[in-house]
Amino acid sequence: MILIRRAEPNDAAAIAHVHVQSWRTTYTGIVPDSYLASLDEGERAAHWRDLLEGGMLVLVAERAGEVLGFATGGKSRGGLADCDAELYAIYLLEAEQGTKIGRDLLHELARSLSQDGFRSMEVWVLAKNPAKGFYERMGAEYAGSKEIEIGGATLAEQGYVWADLGALCGAHMLSRS
Repeated sequence: MILIRRAEPNDAAAIAHVHVQSWRTTYTGIVPDSYLASLDEGERAAHWRDLLEGGMLVLVAERAGEVLGFATGGKSRGGLADCDAELYAIYLLEAEQGTKIGRDLLHELARSLSQDGFRSMEVWVLAKNPAKGFYERMGAEYAGSKEIEIGGATLAEQGYVWADLGALCGAHMLSRS
């Protein structure tokens, strides 16, 4: 059984593991290999610990005490289509992709953000990310693009929007019945 819960500071190392491993499996051939090789779980764990101690909303999905994935979000950083919230990241270990854990993490994050008064949500995804169809299947609509730099490479990002966060939360309730 999968448990989705709010992350705590002592989850930082497990989140860092998922973060680094999912980048290495998802972004090979997209992000420079040298950048992927330079990712350090210890450094990422310290970063995640700081974020969690600072109160950032991070949800983890775990089975039998093992963190399999996470999602994090909060106030919009980009203002895409006047969204007030943003899905900052959602990552799963490669073996757990396609198992509906991502869907459940997204719905729970949307519910939490909605309870905090947010009305709409954006997400930015690398244009070559093979998982970007996930956001479309979850009802997000394409809203724009921009370029970013990662590891010395200029990469295209695409922005997607859920204009009604409540509808995304409602879809979750329907999928549970």
